[in-house]
Amino acid sequence: MFDDDDLAAIREGREEWEAETRGPTVDRFGEREETFETDTGGQAVEPLYTPADVADLDYEEDLGFPGEEPYTRGVYSTMYRGRLWTMRQYAGMGTATETNERFHYLMDEGQTGLSMAFDLPTQMGYDSDAGMAAGEVGKAGVAIDSLRDMETVFDGIPLDEVSTSMTINAPASVLLAMYIAIGDQQGVPREELRGTIQNDVLKEYIARNTYIFPPEPSMRIITDIFEYCAAEVPNFNTISISGYHIREAGSTAAQEIAFTLADGIEYVEAAEDAGLDVDEFAPQLSFFFASYNNILEEVAKFRAARRMWKRIMEERFDAEADASKQLKFHTQTAGSTLTAQQIENNVVRVAYQALAAVLGGTQSLHTNGKDEALSLPTEQSVRTALRTQQILAHESGAADTIDPLGGSYYVESLTDEVEAEARGIIDEVGARGGMGQAIESGWVQRQIQDVAYERQEEIESGERVIVGVNEYTVEEDAQDPDVEEVSEEQERSQIERLASVREERDDEAVEAALAALSEAAAGEENLMPYIVDAVKTYATTGEICDALREEFGEYQPGAAL
Repeated sequence: MFDDDDLAAIREGREEWEAETRGPTVDRFGEREETFETDTGGQAVEPLYTPADVADLDYEEDLGFPGEEPYTRGVYSTMYRGRLWTMRQYAGMGTATETNERFHYLMDEGQTGLSMAFDLPTQMGYDSDAGMAAGEVGKAGVAIDSLRDMETVFDGIPLDEVSTSMTINAPASVLLAMYIAIGDQQGVPREELRGTIQNDVLKEYIARNTYIFPPEPSMRIITDIFEYCAAEVPNFNTISISGYHIREAGSTAAQEIAFTLADGIEYVEAAEDAGLDVDEFAPQLSFFFASYNNILEEVAKFRAARRMWKRIMEERFDAEADASKQLKFHTQTAGSTLTAQQIENNVVRVAYQALAAVLGGTQSLHTNGKDEALSLPTEQSVRTALRTQQILAHESGAADTIDPLGGSYYVESLTDEVEAEARGIIDEVGARGGMGQAIESGWVQRQIQDVAYERQEEIESGERVIVGVNEYTVEEDAQDPDVEEVSEEQERSQIERLASVREERDDEAVEAALAALSEAAAGEENLMPYIVDAVKTYATTGEICDALREEFGEYQPGAAL
């Protein structure tokens, strides 16, 4: 370490360098701006960083070693030297059969985990034959109307050999119940089921709007899942607290982790209020972040988030178990950065974003297909996206040492800056009564909207360069690109499949299971056993959600104040 005299000499030397050596910021294309900022956060980026910029850094308190508090350098002691991140490509084609085929294809190509996308009707708790579902069946993912669809999706896929992530929120309890039922059918002990459900309804109120129930019953369902899984499926992650969609809606990097961790605080408080012990459920909390183009800002964001969560769990909730304080996260490359123009450029964007996620210590990663600005990705673009991860893992050297950017004067300084800004935002959320009230008032949404508006203004004015869109443009080939499409015939086929399930099932058993669920919803019992019973009778996603709608009502957002 440097003593005070060393630091004074470094500061003096930097001033001399500024005055005598440093030239103007000119390259062969012309003079660049004199001031620079991080991509979205607006933190000033200095031309040079020295030990003086991290003079207050305490290695033990602020960095530590991998697998040890405060986990800035990683949550596992060996990180990728012991095991690579899970390569979990997101997939959900229009029908269950197509999704099963895509899953088998990805596994044959070397994918190490499954990630399941659902269509909008499923995400909103509607069956494919509902009026609200018309024209949307299978469009943004797979339609799952009943256990029959899940049986098809996982045909030939042993659940004791894979982990599965499901991007589902308001009806997460229903899809989790179906997954458990498939495991039961396969004879897999429940403690061997591994995976994650997103189950993060707060960010739905903030950014995505695929909510069903009001906040209070939604939080009850979530804490019921925490309790049930701790006892029945202890190796399944019960929530993926998501900053990804907050970032995609327009937030800064600091806002992304601040609002995400504030959501996490709200969930932990709700679970404790329901009588759960923090060290019983907190180890199964997981997180989900975006990775954008500014590699060093993203690395700093991931490192800051780990350090912050450790301190939050220790200081606010008196968590004692190491696993309760370790922030484990999945990363997806940034969909909103993909462009319809010059889609080949998206391969490069995705590669840089994937590199940032790995340098930042992610536990699993999805890399977007180059054509996702246009449609569901084709088989070819999915393979390229997966190969991007495999090249990164086996050829780049980025996975060979732990936290390779640790100790960088710039990265450590930026990590501190991102954390300080994020902590300030969390403090503001607390002053507003917590995340629930901050969302209800519209304050959180306005913070994100303001940033998104400013960013779009910068793009339209040309101040922010988007390669291939407002600079370095070319005349596009008029030929239509190869894209995946969901046909009307596929929608009709899914509706016919649903009708067949209804004809073949035992209606009395369905009605009894739904009645028992309604009665439980009116009381205080844990709902998960009743939902598992209902899906096993082939009660549909829509029928189960309707039973809960009848008791809980639907969320009606008020105008932002």
